[in-house]
Amino acid sequence: MSNNQLTESGYLRHFLTIEGLKRPLLTEIMDRAEQFSSISNQQVKKVPLLRGKTIVNLFFENSTRTRTTFELAAKRLSADVINLNISTSATSKGESLLDTLHNLEAMHSDMFIVRHNQSGAAEFIAQHVAPHVSVINAGDGCHAHPTQAMLDMFTIRRHKPHFPDLCVAIIGDILHSRVARSQIQALAILGVGEIRVIGPKTLLPIDTQSLGVHVYHDMESGLDGVDVVITLRLQHERMQGALLPSSNEYFARYGLTDDTLKLAKPDAIVMHPGPINRGVEIASSVADGAQSVILEQVTHGIAIRMAVMSMALGTQAEQHEAHS
Repeated sequence: MSNNQLTESGYLRHFLTIEGLKRPLLTEIMDRAEQFSSISNQQVKKVPLLRGKTIVNLFFENSTRTRTTFELAAKRLSADVINLNISTSATSKGESLLDTLHNLEAMHSDMFIVRHNQSGAAEFIAQHVAPHVSVINAGDGCHAHPTQAMLDMFTIRRHKPHFPDLCVAIIGDILHSRVARSQIQALAILGVGEIRVIGPKTLLPIDTQSLGVHVYHDMESGLDGVDVVITLRLQHERMQGALLPSSNEYFARYGLTDDTLKLAKPDAIVMHPGPINRGVEIASSVADGAQSVILEQVTHGIAIRMAVMSMALGTQAEQHEAHS
């Protein structure tokens, strides 16, 4: 799939998955986000890079935070933004998804930001769009969430810039988490020293170890000596059957509390892709504590999405200049 994301010259056309991408491209995304991150502090929070471009938010699944950061990112790049309410759009009247896409293309749209509850939806759309249209995956089913993974990598780099020295632990519902899959792929590509996943067997994929991670079923050994702690939301809406006895029991065994955080390194940072279930995956005292960078992740999401959009829609000349 990743080959479809790049032009023949190796530039970014779509951003559908982290899988198969190379370290220099991920580094370039973060470097460009670094340039954009200061815009938030300016009086006029805009640059003219995508002036005249039209970006369509196609959210078939709700996510206020992700949609808002994509919208803000597009507007800061001076693009025109359309938010399509899918529940009231033509697709709910029986018009096919492809008909809707082609109508949007006929209105000279340049980019679709796609969020869908079906894995592979963004890739399907990317295969059927006109050659001039770029597609960004804003989360598809249990498959991928590449911009979330990149804002997480950017946040880690801000605090712990030397990836090979790091031990990163991801706690919780790996089985249903598109974020965890994308994070693991990004961490591996960037050369992180050790990637751990911690959780009950019922919430880990059967092939977890094939992802190149070390698997732990208890917090005591799993968090020992960790530099970065990432907790995941329990995705009850994707669970079929009783995979957990109760939220209370889950918190007792796998919740990140002040005590369990002490198992990690004293300067470990705490992350969560959101939205947070306080008292289920993480205690409020930790989520709001000195080691938490959760709100930074949200802020960095704007810069990362600006970077990805500008790279996908930028001219090849601009991208060549960025490489040189």
